[in-house]
Formats: sequence, structure tokens, C-alpha cells
Amino acid sequence: MDTFVSRSEKEPVRADNIEAAFPSVSVLIPARNAEKTISATLDSVLSQDYPGSVEVIVVVEPGTGATYDLLLQRYPTVQVIPNVEGGVGAGINLALRRATGEMIIRCDAHTLLPCRYVRHAVETLQRTAAANVGGRQQPVGVTFFEQAVAIAMTSFLGAGNAPHRVGGPEGPTETAFLGAFRRSALDAVGGYNPDLLRGQDYDINWRLRAHGETVWFDPDLVTTYRPRRTLRDLARQYFDYGRWKCTIVRQQPASLLPRHLAAPLLVLGLATSGFLGVATASGPVMTALPLTYIFILTVKALTVGVRSRASAAVLLPLVLSTMHLSWGIGFFFPARLQGSRKEYPRSKDEIKC
Repeated sequence: MDTFVSRSEKEPVRADNIEAAFPSVSVLIPARNAEKTISATLDSVLSQDYPGSVEVIVVVEPGTGATYDLLLQRYPTVQVIPNVEGGVGAGINLALRRATGEMIIRCDAHTLLPCRYVRHAVETLQRTAAANVGGRQQPVGVTFFEQAVAIAMTSFLGAGNAPHRVGGPEGPTETAFLGAFRRSALDAVGGYNPDLLRGQDYDINWRLRAHGETVWFDPDLVTTYRPRRTLRDLARQYFDYGRWKCTIVRQQPASLLPRHLAAPLLVLGLATSGFLGVATASGPVMTALPLTYIFILTVKALTVGVRSRASAAVLLPLVLSTMHLSWGIGFFFPARLQGSRKEYPRSKDEIKC
């Protein structure tokens, strides 16, 4: 008979005790303008191979009536609530107040979960006693451009050494994509910061680790993600990433890592070389860094193209430079915190509906 490890006692629990081996789970999905993708996401969530209790809560932002109507008509067993404050963090906190599960699974409206995702995540939470367990984000492009973005997002030049993008061994990690949480750990840090429109994952995981908890990476836990469809959308996405990373660093200076400065330093270096080249009328000074950067991107594109035989690799110089420069420029324009709150809630009771 199968056995599972209890989080509290770290002793094998027999599978005939369903409530102990398979604690209740709440899947929380913030959604905005997701009528084209939410059906596939919910179908993957509702078809999970999990013997325990699973409830699904979708929080819909204002102004997305098509998504709200679709959910009410096609998914009567799913709880659908309006996100009156707007923003992912505020929406998840609202869903947390409604959720009854001992384990919390965060899912995006553009993500597909394999049929054993919930079961695997809960088993890993029990086995490791971690506060949050996350896995690999597997970008899958449909169009030629999306395929190029997917390649970039899983390469070292596009993702650095982030395990949830490039993979790695199982173990403690800095942050996690989406994630499966122990409810008690989320409550202890007051849930998500509702003022952040980007960077919520990094923020919640940094605060969990600051609380003495463990964030765990499990490479066998995989979710499918569809990249941005246009160059403009990709630039906007990474510009926002850079802006909100700067905002988070200003709130939590200790969270800054050397790799966070790579894109801003690249932007600063390119701008400085251009300025010096014009000021000194020196062509070699002006072109040395840009040409080196272009050379590195070109070599990367050729290497990936030859190894993977992916024709979309030809777009890597364009895609990678867009990601780097958008993120780096955004870092110099920190975003303003939303709403009047300056601090995230510190306890479950303080999470506002």
C-alpha cells in the first residue's frame, strides 16, 4: 500500500487515511481578460488526479465581463468572485479569505496543469515540509515568434540561473513560479502584497524565506505557459518586470541579487558608450560594446539553431535584446505602489476583502 509523509510528524501515513494523506486543496486563479484561455486552464484543473478535496476559486478583475459570464455559464462548480480592488496580489488575498483548503495552489489563467500536478505538489510539500513548492515553467510557443520567445526564456541569456526557467536539481531555491503553499505559512506572512502589480511571486517567496521558511524547487513539477504573442507585448512585459523589481528592491533592499543588476548595467553601459562616442568623436569607443553585445547574441542564436534545429532561433537576437533592454530601462523607472496601503497585511484577519 502506498505511503505518504505527513508534514507535521514526518512519519509515513497510510493511504487509507485519505484526509491525512491527501489534505484539502484550494486552487486560486486570478483572471483578467482571460476568456480565450481560462477554459483550457480550468479543464486542466478540474481533471486533476487527486483523491482529496479540491475547490477552485477564480477571482475576476473589474471590466472583464466576458470572462465572468463564461465562467458562470460553463463552470457551475467553480467559485467565481469579483476582484473589487484589482491586481493579482489583492485578488489572491481575496480568494484566500474564501478558501478552505489546507494547501493552496496558485494557478494563472494562461497556464495548464498536468493531471498529476496537484497530487505531486502536495506530496512534495509533505515530504519536504517546505512552505512553498514550485517547479519548471515550460513555455510553449504556437506562432513562430512565440517559439523564439520560448527558446529565449529557457536559455541562460534570457533567464540567468533561475531554476524555474532553466531547470536544475531538486532542493531549496530563491523563488518559485506560481507554487503550492502550506496555508499556515501564507497566513503567517499576511498573504500577498496587494500593492504590487508585478513581482508578486518573488516578493512572497522572499518574505517566506525571511520568516525562516523553505521555498523548494521540484524539477518534476511542470506547468505549461504560452509566451507573449508580439514584440510590443514582450517589451511591455519585461519593462514592467524591471519597474516592479526596482520597486520591490526599494522596499526590501536585502532582496537585491547581483544578477538583478545585469540588465540595468547593460543599458547604462550602452548609453555611456554612445555618449562617449559622440562626445569624443571616437567611433571605436561608441561601437565597441554594442558590437560585442550583438556578437554574443548572434553566436547564441547560431548555437541554439544548430543544436535544436529550431528555425525560430533566428529571432533570438531580436527577442533577447528586447527582453534585456526593456527590463533594464524599466529598472530606472520604478513603479508607484497601488492604492493607499504602504504595507502588506501582516495576518490573515488583515487581508481586506
